[in-house]
Amino acid sequence: MTFVEHLANYAAYHRDPRNIATHLIGVPVIVFAVMVLLSRPGFELFGFSLTPATLCFVATLLFYARLSLRFAAIMGILMGLGLVGAHAVAKGSTLQWLSTGIGLFVGGWIVQFIGHYYEGKKPAFVDDLIGLLIGPLFVTVEVLFMLGLCPVLRTDVEARVGPVRRREVTG
Repeated sequence: MTFVEHLANYAAYHRDPRNIATHLIGVPVIVFAVMVLLSRPGFELFGFSLTPATLCFVATLLFYARLSLRFAAIMGILMGLGLVGAHAVAKGSTLQWLSTGIGLFVGGWIVQFIGHYYEGKKPAFVDDLIGLLIGPLFVTVEVLFMLGLCPVLRTDVEARVGPVRRREVTG
C-alpha cells in the first residue's frame, strides 16, 4: 500500500471534524504513554538509552521511511522528542512511571472513543492493525493540512474518501 492509500484508508474512519479534533489530542497522548511504558527496562550503549521504546521507535521510522522519507523525518523529530521525555519519566520511581504511562494511555483512549462516538464509526485499527502506526502519521498530516501545507497530498487523500464533513451551525 502507498503512503496516500494508507492515509486514505485511515481517513475513511475520520471525516467528522470533532473526531479529528479528539485525535489531535488522543493519538499523541497514547503514543507518549506507550513510549513511557516501553522505556523500561533499559541500558546505556554508546551514550544512547536502549529500551523497548527505542526499538519500536526505530522500527516505526523504518516503516514510515518506506512510505515517505519527508514524513519519516518529521515523525522522527516529533517522536524523538517524545522518546526523550518518555525516558525521563521512566527514570522516576516505579509508581511514577506506571501511573503516568497507564493514566495517559487510558485517558488517551477515552478521548479517542469520544471522537468515534461523533464519527459513528469504529476505530480504523479494528479492521486493520496497521492503523495503530498510521494514526500518528495521520494526525501530523492533518495538522499540516490545517496550516495550509501539503495541498496536493490533501487533494489526493480527499479524492479517495471525500473532504472532512462540515459541522452545521444551528442557532
